[in-house]
Amino acid sequence: MKGQLDIFAEEGAAEASAAGGHAPKKKRSGSRRSREVKKAPMLVDSFDSGERKEKMEDKVEKSVEAEPLVEVARNAEAPPRIYTIGEITSRIKDHLEGEFVDIWVTGEVTDFKGRKAAHYYFGLKDETSQIRAIIWGAGNGRLPFELEDGLKLICRGRLNVYPKNGTYSLVIDPEHCEPEGMGRLKLAFEQLKKRLDAEGLFRRERKRPIPFLPRRIGIVTAPTGAAVRDLIHVLTRRFPGIGILLHPVRVQGDGAAAEIADAIAAMNLQQDIDVLIVGRGGGSIEDLWAFNEEVLARAIAASRIPVISAVGHEIDFTIADFVADLRAATPSAAAELAVPVRDDLVRAIADYRERLAQGLKRTLENRWLMLKRLEGSIGDPRRRMPDLLLRVDGMRERIVNAVRIAAERRGQHLAKLMSNLDHLSPLSVLAKGYSVVEGPDGRAVTSAAALKTGDGVRMRFKEGGARARITEVD
Repeated sequence: MKGQLDIFAEEGAAEASAAGGHAPKKKRSGSRRSREVKKAPMLVDSFDSGERKEKMEDKVEKSVEAEPLVEVARNAEAPPRIYTIGEITSRIKDHLEGEFVDIWVTGEVTDFKGRKAAHYYFGLKDETSQIRAIIWGAGNGRLPFELEDGLKLICRGRLNVYPKNGTYSLVIDPEHCEPEGMGRLKLAFEQLKKRLDAEGLFRRERKRPIPFLPRRIGIVTAPTGAAVRDLIHVLTRRFPGIGILLHPVRVQGDGAAAEIADAIAAMNLQQDIDVLIVGRGGGSIEDLWAFNEEVLARAIAASRIPVISAVGHEIDFTIADFVADLRAATPSAAAELAVPVRDDLVRAIADYRERLAQGLKRTLENRWLMLKRLEGSIGDPRRRMPDLLLRVDGMRERIVNAVRIAAERRGQHLAKLMSNLDHLSPLSVLAKGYSVVEGPDGRAVTSAAALKTGDGVRMRFKEGGARARITEVD
């Protein structure tokens, strides 16, 4: 039942407030009368039940009987009590923190701050009111999902009054805080899945192929339980003598994800491991939660060794399944994906050997038949030798005749050219009785005007020459 309580009332005033009316008058012996000391009332909403209200009334009555009333003069008024701020805040703190020590609250997150801080500060509101809220240590992983404005929460906590500024806040227990209408682990799973998908950790092109025949297989799981037994049994049954290296880890509980991530990093230091199987048996979402944590997802993504995720049963999906290079429905299925059956390989190799031998035999037979056909079409080369020799002699004779005819034609052409040159030569003109007169300067004289009386000249004939002196120029 909601009512109002004067938390500062004393004696009769407290009794009157608790009773919902005026304080009853109390008679005393003697001629002196008592009066209550007036105080400024301060009312606080209270959600006490009727039983608690009756207890408060009894407490106030006992307090009135225990404390003596102040006697004053008949017509004088007692001065009001003056409180300090610290006293008021202290009494409010004692009342609120004592009253609301374990409560459940629902509201919508608003004004969220400190996503990367150690503590989360935000507000919770409904249609009419708002209250400050705090989650200590939420940034250290105590809260599995991420807060954001507009998210509706159902949480458990207690009220806390901060005396320095007189404000009160709801201190929320992170172990009892979850989204309204959706489990907190499911929301954390969806939030992390969305964020890692946006970073590209789930892309198909970044996933590496699993080796067909690994030299050695690394297993990261709990050292006891059905999962490790199934893995080892299936691996050794399918490929007896296969190398197996087990790195035992915890697969559930606080710190399990970091322990698995460290084991993956340690396995990557081994040079002879070709594939890693990381997983565990089935369980609830809480049991499998280590495989939904970001630290493990990033360790799988950073592994240089291809990783097969084998978590839970076929219907169980974890973040590790999306990041791994290959997801197996169960640990036994992971072992089947990791290695082939050796007996099948032996039979396949024997079959391939036989098929290869048959193929080579058929190829040789086909080539031999082809050679025989070619031999029949070519015939005996010795029988063709005389004909070939005759053909060679004929070709030699034709070549000699062709060379001779070409030489004669070239000689005739050359004689013709020489005859043309002879006709053009000055010597042929001189042979007809002409001569060439050369002046004193040795040049041919083409005009009598170039000479004068007394000049010496030289005359050139076809054969020999003579010298003369000019006696007269016409």
